[in-house]
Amino acid sequence: MRVNRAWLGLAVLTLPTLLVAMDMTALLLALPQLSADLGASSVQQLWITDGYGFTVAALVITMGTLGDRIGRRRLLMIGAAAFLVLSVVAAFSVSPLMLIVVRALLGVAGASLTPSTLALITDLFRDERRRGRAIAIWATCQFTGGALGPVLAGLLLQHFWWGSVFLVAVPAMAVLLLAGPFLLPEQRSDQAGRLDPVSVGLSLVAVLAVIYGIKQLTVEGAQAGPAVALVAGAAVGAVFVRRQLRLEAPLLDLSLFRNRPFTAVLVALVLAGISMAGTGLMVTQYLQGVLGHSPVAAAVLFAPMGLGTAAGTMLAPALARRMDRTTAIAAGLACSALGALLLAAVGGAGSLPLVMTGITVLALGTGPLFALGTGLVVGSVPPHRAGSAASMSETGNYLGGSLGLGLLGALGAVVYGSRMNGTSGSLTESLPGSLPSELPRPLADSVSDSLAGAIAAAGHLPAGQAAELLHAARAAFTTSLHVTGLVAAALFAGLALLVHLMRPAAPVRVRTSEPAATAGR
Repeated sequence: MRVNRAWLGLAVLTLPTLLVAMDMTALLLALPQLSADLGASSVQQLWITDGYGFTVAALVITMGTLGDRIGRRRLLMIGAAAFLVLSVVAAFSVSPLMLIVVRALLGVAGASLTPSTLALITDLFRDERRRGRAIAIWATCQFTGGALGPVLAGLLLQHFWWGSVFLVAVPAMAVLLLAGPFLLPEQRSDQAGRLDPVSVGLSLVAVLAVIYGIKQLTVEGAQAGPAVALVAGAAVGAVFVRRQLRLEAPLLDLSLFRNRPFTAVLVALVLAGISMAGTGLMVTQYLQGVLGHSPVAAAVLFAPMGLGTAAGTMLAPALARRMDRTTAIAAGLACSALGALLLAAVGGAGSLPLVMTGITVLALGTGPLFALGTGLVVGSVPPHRAGSAASMSETGNYLGGSLGLGLLGALGAVVYGSRMNGTSGSLTESLPGSLPSELPRPLADSVSDSLAGAIAAAGHLPAGQAAELLHAARAAFTTSLHVTGLVAAALFAGLALLVHLMRPAAPVRVRTSEPAATAGR
């Protein structure tokens, strides 16, 4: 009976995970409609899409530790209720500013969900083998939801207005609020002490500044503001680390990093996030700009990346029964390196099957890392510290995704620009002089900046010149995809070696000043 209740509790936790992930990725497809309806500028569109992620990344550390202290179920219920109400408000927003504010508040609520669900899974499944299966199912729902989000959005937007993509999360949150108090346990450390406001503020500023700096550098290029934010965030982060090392009951117990496998898995989560986000960015642009697919068709063709990760997470427990966890994770990362190498070979008429095979193999190999690695992180600490450990895992994921879009996205742009500018005698070199006078100069200048700029400029040229320009631009972008694939392959191969060289997990020394956790409903 207890086992049945545990699996029912897992179902309650995974349903919101699935639908919230769908809701978040679906917004990307709804952005053109809501921007036209609300009159959002390009800057406002950026904040509408990024406001949620910024807030989640900045607060997930605090929320993970807060759940350990006030109760994971209590925090989850509060976050779910807020998420339900705010999703309805977002769906009926009447201005860009209103939607930006609501999205940021949704991030506050969302920051409480993932570390709480992971920590509660640890409470529900004390047996390591069953906990591994449960985390694999949870991760599968997360990645499946992310992959299906754009597809769901395409269906909704054919029949309803853009606000419908926000309402998808409402029934999931309602189920959680109704069933959670009966199926989910409550656990906390009753005398864990107060939350340190200074540490909360330092973590908030550090993570927010770093993520903001990375994203803005990607959009704006080498600008002083984002660079200053990045440096300031790193400096504040150093102050945060020093403070945690001195506190009796820190916001994050950094002594966990003495466990080498724990540290290696967190590093792997960050670098795998970089590789996946960077290649995902390049592949979605390749599908649309080079192969000419519509945004909806590109979303469907790109779905194997999320579904591949989901399949890999489901296979991970079976692999762990036949080999140790580090070997399974390392083997998966080696598989991902092979998938990235396939992207480096893309080109020609038959490129679509190779692209889809590459992203599927790449994503499939990351499954053991996300399932077994996440289980290793949350299982390396006592149950009453699971929320803090889960927040470390999620922060690594957000940081990796942001770095991937920034670093590998910037690398792709540099390769593309150098190929366009360095093509001797090509139309691109003489393009500004040959363009019609009515073509805005910024559009002409954007030809060597992005594939989208070249496609836009080609629409103002005679057929022959347009074809020549598009051929050069698509060839340059294909080269940038090749370089990105090679870099991702090198990162995955290095991670496979790192994980393979890890020693078996040793008992983690934790602070003894915290009293034992008390459990109860």
